[in-house]
Amino acid sequence: MTVIHVALDVPVNRLFDYLAPNADSADIGRCVRVPFGNRQLSGIILSVSNLSSVPERKLKTAGLIDQAIPPLPQSLLELFEFCSHYYHHPIGQVVMNGLPALLRKPRHTTSRLPKQIQEWILTDAGRIITLSDIPARSKTKRQLFSLLLENGIITADIYKAMSPHSRKLLHEFKDLGWVEQRTALPGKFAFSTASTPAPTTEQAHAIAEILARIGTFTPWLLHGITGSGKTEVYLQVAASLLAQQKQILVLVPEINLTPQLEATFRKRFPNTPLVSLHSGLNSSERLQGWLQAQCGEANIILGTRLAIFTPMPRPGLIIVDEEQDHSFKQQDGLRYSARDLAVYRARQANIPIVLGSATPSLESYHQARIGRYRLLQLHARAISQAVLPAIHCIDMRVTPAQERLSEPILDALRQSLDQKQQSLVFINRRGYSPVLLCKSCRWIATCKRCSSRLVVHLRNRQLRCHYCGDQQPITPACPQCGDPDIMPFGHGTQRIESALIKQFPNARILRVDRDSIRHKAAWQTMLDTIHQGKVDILVGTQLLAKGHDFPNLALVCVLNADSSLYSTDFRAEEHLFSQLMQVAGRAGRAHIPGTVLIQTEFPQHPLYLALIRQDYAAYAQTQLKERKSASFPPFVYLAVLRAEAPVLAEALEFLHQTAAIATIAKEYAHIQLFDPVPATMTRLKGLERAQLLIQAVSRKCLQIFLSDWHQRISALPARSKLRWHLDVDPLTL
Repeated sequence: MTVIHVALDVPVNRLFDYLAPNADSADIGRCVRVPFGNRQLSGIILSVSNLSSVPERKLKTAGLIDQAIPPLPQSLLELFEFCSHYYHHPIGQVVMNGLPALLRKPRHTTSRLPKQIQEWILTDAGRIITLSDIPARSKTKRQLFSLLLENGIITADIYKAMSPHSRKLLHEFKDLGWVEQRTALPGKFAFSTASTPAPTTEQAHAIAEILARIGTFTPWLLHGITGSGKTEVYLQVAASLLAQQKQILVLVPEINLTPQLEATFRKRFPNTPLVSLHSGLNSSERLQGWLQAQCGEANIILGTRLAIFTPMPRPGLIIVDEEQDHSFKQQDGLRYSARDLAVYRARQANIPIVLGSATPSLESYHQARIGRYRLLQLHARAISQAVLPAIHCIDMRVTPAQERLSEPILDALRQSLDQKQQSLVFINRRGYSPVLLCKSCRWIATCKRCSSRLVVHLRNRQLRCHYCGDQQPITPACPQCGDPDIMPFGHGTQRIESALIKQFPNARILRVDRDSIRHKAAWQTMLDTIHQGKVDILVGTQLLAKGHDFPNLALVCVLNADSSLYSTDFRAEEHLFSQLMQVAGRAGRAHIPGTVLIQTEFPQHPLYLALIRQDYAAYAQTQLKERKSASFPPFVYLAVLRAEAPVLAEALEFLHQTAAIATIAKEYAHIQLFDPVPATMTRLKGLERAQLLIQAVSRKCLQIFLSDWHQRISALPARSKLRWHLDVDPLTL
């Protein structure tokens, strides 16, 4: 008999056996439809054999094996297996998590095959046309043609986001001979690049060092100050690999950074097929891009963390931009780090990987200091006249403020407006106010489902929980004492925006946060508005802190930074330093000198003193010394066992039970289990949460212990309504 061993999306850490008379080893990695209970599921064949631990009479027969889509490569299956073992997550859920949604559904193959992509290319006749040749009243037409002039090429996912009339306008351009239409799939494209700028001395050194070790696994940490031209290093190294017909994987932490980087790569490599994979795509678009990468049609794959599981038959280079960003760690389900998996995948494929950041994570910086990673540094900004911004702290203990805006900041904003320069007011808190407070009885509006306060969204007259999404109208009086004198306390982006409108009624003010970019095209529209100089003052959260280049931005004002200094999270200070360095780096990136003003009640705090000097290395070394003395990563390795139940006592009882069955034998001498405690946010989405911390001096020791312990926990009797999971290398405790 022929038996296939199939990975299914079920919470059981095992493969499922099915009879498949016509299957052979060539089917490993293919999708297959199988009966599971009274359902039909899609799975992936991980092995084929003549044996099964299940009696033949009990084996069911598999359904259709999908021959239309190429099988997953062995290297990707090995990555899934490593991921399952390292993060202690069921293999079937790991495999299916890494596939596009349409491949997880048991539907007919032909409905999943990609459609041909239509691209519009600027012709030689189109290149001599200027915007002045298009009437000023035709705003959409001018915007569309401006994008063509800038990039030379435009695809459906870009022009559809601009306007529903874009396709009609492109046909008008085609009739005029300004553009021509081509099909991106199927077909091969010749590699070519646009003009390449001369690198700076530091960039040239970094490029030469990386290229000298092409074809071997070499992890590079590219530490460059903001505006130093790390992207140019990526582009020139990528050009060399693309000329060898290799594929490039570029990971970015957030979807909002993909359009700008995608435009940069498309402009440099106009004839090189590129796919962008992120959560903003619909299921069909994501499958299409994934299949292009799998077939080798796409030479550049750009995406967020899930793109690490994209199959590539000809891998040549992996780039992880803003490698320190916490968004690379998945916080639910399969809790993996895309950055760490990228390093594993580069080793697996024997190719270089470049981790880029202006403020590397302390883990990566430590790896570079001890020689496991190779360190490359860019100390100067890429534009010769551009210099790092001057950073000043405003002592709020002695400086009065109106609506959290001190007089020095208001004066600086006025001066920036007078000089026709853009300013950014940064406050990493959305909404109008984080607290609704009763002055009489001190009642505070809190979420019924979470251990959190409800945030005031005044324009919508709503109270919202930013953790579970619960919404309710703002109450007209205190529900506890009936006093109508309830008031918002604290400031968010909406309240700062309102205050700035009062102070500068003639200024063009734009707020950028997750509330303002909910619509699919909103973010790109805002970026275009900023770059076109139609904004005077930006008010925003961390969405604006990294990766963006605003040439006319001269002033950055930071509000409410001190709140992170009170955190119990041992990474909070590192994260704040990185965030402030990143947001400060938005100022003065071109020919305009930049200024950064930070309001604080602790102007002598070591973090702010290091920030003023813009000395990451000194600050990182100080932090690493503190981490070492306190036995925190990267000097120890952590895992957290988390449990959640309707009642906190049940979660804690379960964790005590798991601690009791842990075998701390001789081989586990370097493992330490801490007492179970309630989680920092004890209640989330209606469930009470508790956790147990595990610490080890080596990663190998931790993994050996977790493998044994996880099996013991899984063998415990199931408890109704109690859920648990292991989080390896957690970001928060």
